[in-house]
Amino acid sequence: MPEPSTPADLPLDSDSDFASAASRDRFEALVAEADAVSVDGWDFSWLEGRATEERPSWGYARAMADRLGRARAALDLQTGGGEVLAAAPKLPPVTVATEAWPPNIARATALLHPLGAVVVADEDEPPLPFGDAAFDLVVSRHPVTTWWEEIARVLAPGGTYFSQQVGPASVFELVEYFLGPQPPEVRRGRHPEDARAAATAAGLEVVDLRSETLRTEFRDIGAVVYFLRKVIWMVPGFTVEQYRPQLAALHRQIEAEGPFLARTARFLIEARKPR
Repeated sequence: MPEPSTPADLPLDSDSDFASAASRDRFEALVAEADAVSVDGWDFSWLEGRATEERPSWGYARAMADRLGRARAALDLQTGGGEVLAAAPKLPPVTVATEAWPPNIARATALLHPLGAVVVADEDEPPLPFGDAAFDLVVSRHPVTTWWEEIARVLAPGGTYFSQQVGPASVFELVEYFLGPQPPEVRRGRHPEDARAAATAAGLEVVDLRSETLRTEFRDIGAVVYFLRKVIWMVPGFTVEQYRPQLAALHRQIEAEGPFLARTARFLIEARKPR
């Protein structure tokens, strides 16, 4: 894969920068479409045929659903649009989900309320708006931050936290294409061993910790725009206007060389509160 380019490396695009007028027109159409489509919720189906991401072998949604089916009271932290929770065939008698982003709160409420789950607007910062020992199961898929002490507090003795998380330097091929090389401490962020240490410090026993590195492909520039608009922490403040030269260069690269390849890092952690 070519070395990532920084904004200073790339000139503003013009008609002559594209292989043909048709290539320029495809770029304009793909970018305009991806910049206009809604990025509410946590459903990535718009990327079907445009991007692919290899899935971890452990099957988080299936494993989460199995645990939900055996729980009495469950909490889904940072539920997004509620899509993953709603896919479970059986929810506990008490099921609560939290979400911070207003468009996702509305989406999750519409999806989960008919299933008997309550959606709580929460800013994803301590304290969680629940009493001590309120849940025997807490789950979270791809949380931005894991507040381990709060999770330990709201778990009942013997309760479990079960989460799939983004690992270190995930999709950094794309991040560094736009932002340039990142320092070692940034690349190491979200390391699974740090999660183990934080869970242990909060008084939880880690009973499972697995990690995998997976293949991701972006097949057109529209997929890149959509992804960066939706996963806003990858390139903070991303807009098409600001990064148009880099997008044009990447469009030309994809058309000439094929899909842009990146590596996705995921880890699974399960931690139990002692009885």
